[in-house]
Formats: sequence, C-alpha cells, structure tokens
Amino acid sequence: MNVTAIIIAAAVVAVTGIIVGVGLGVFGEKFKVQIDEREAAVRACLPGNNCGGCGYPGCDGLAKAINEGKAPVNACPVGQKPVADQVAKVMGVSAEEGRKMVAFVKCSGTCDKTVKKYEYSGIKNCSALSVVPGLDDKGCGFGCMGYGACVEVCKFDAIHLINGIAVVDEERCTACQACIKACPQRIITLVPYHQPVKVVCASHARGKDVMNVCQTGCIGCTLCTKQCEFDAIHMDNNVPVIDYDKCTACGKCADKCPRKVIHRQNA
Repeated sequence: MNVTAIIIAAAVVAVTGIIVGVGLGVFGEKFKVQIDEREAAVRACLPGNNCGGCGYPGCDGLAKAINEGKAPVNACPVGQKPVADQVAKVMGVSAEEGRKMVAFVKCSGTCDKTVKKYEYSGIKNCSALSVVPGLDDKGCGFGCMGYGACVEVCKFDAIHLINGIAVVDEERCTACQACIKACPQRIITLVPYHQPVKVVCASHARGKDVMNVCQTGCIGCTLCTKQCEFDAIHMDNNVPVIDYDKCTACGKCADKCPRKVIHRQNA
C-alpha cells in the first residue's frame, strides 16, 4: 500500500471540501433571499388557511402585501377582528374593522318549488353536471343545482344543502369565497352580514317561462324598483339587484314583490 498516495488523496479531498465550502458560503451570502422580520411577524399572526379570500395567493401573499402597504391590516376574512388587532400591533397602526361580509346563495328553488325535467342518476357533482346538455334536472337553468360543489370546498362547515338548495350559515361563514369560485351557476355572492333584505333568485328568464318551472322565481315585473325611494334596487338582465350601500332595509320592495322573490328578514 502506497502511504504517500493515500495522504495525497486525503489532502486533495480536504482542500476540495474547503474550497467548495468557502464557495457555498460566499454564494449563499451573495444570493440569499432577504427575509423581512416584520413580514414574518405578520405571517405568524395569520391563520394559515390559505383560502385566498383576501384576494392574495394565500397567507404568505397577504403578509407580503400588508407589509408593503398594499393591503389593510384587517384584510383577512377568516381571522377577522382578533387577527386584525394582532397584525395592527405588528404594523404599528390601528385596526379599523370593516363591514363583515358573508356568502349568500341567490336561489330559493327548493325541491317542492321547482319542476323537474327528468330523473337524474349520474355523478352527483355540480361541476360535472354543468356540462351535461340541458344542465341539471331542475326546470330552471339559472338556479342552484343542489349537488353540493360549494359544500365540498367550504373549510368552515358554513354551507349545507337543505331541501335541494345550498344555504349559508352566516355565523360560520368567513367570506373566504371558496364556494363562490366552486359554483358553476355563479349564483353565490357576498352580502353584508345580517343584511335583512335579499333577492333570492338569479333567473334571467321572464314571465311565463319562469312560472312554468319555479313557484318562487322572479318574473321581471320591475315593481320592486318602482317602490324604492333610495335608488337602491335595479334590474339587471331581468333580475333585481340591490345596492347595499344605498339600501336602508325599509322592505318596501319585498312587500310589493308579487312572487316574494325579495326576502325581508325580521329584525
């Protein structure tokens, strides 16, 4: 055995290791990603659901936006005021609580109110059913299909199927908007928490076409718009839409609606 050769080989390996180690250290220092301590502190305050309800790509994206002043400290719809207070403390500002919003399903076409076109026995999934000719088995092509795509994506157990339509539990809803994105019918929207007056129909059909398929659908008569003294309700493609910034919850539109499409929650 050549001892000299072994010593030389060991020395070469050692020197190479030293050179590589120094090189990694230099390059690591030169190209390292700077971590903002305040951004990390903001991220630690956020709940980590990564739901996207804030409009940013997960909690990391929101933390970055808040730290850069691009998003308010109360932007997290899941954490709401408790999280906003923590983030505000990190950022050194006051947390002004904004108006709480919750999801709302614009349909009241329960199983007993709608006409069925046929008996469906395929995949029980709204997204899959949306590509079937004629859409779902309900006569109305604009309402809730009732197969729970929205229920499946809700991480907070805030939406359930009741008598064939999705219904939101306002107390559990965090306005993360996962259900809104999942609904192929696009009939779920955000409304102010405990908003007493709501339009529970999304049909763009009119008159006889609506009455033939649903006992509680809007027929586009426009009587509701003529009652409002505050210019808070207008027709959009044959269905009334409420401007919640103007609505005073007087309930005149609901009282006049012949189809009771506009619901008024008792105070």
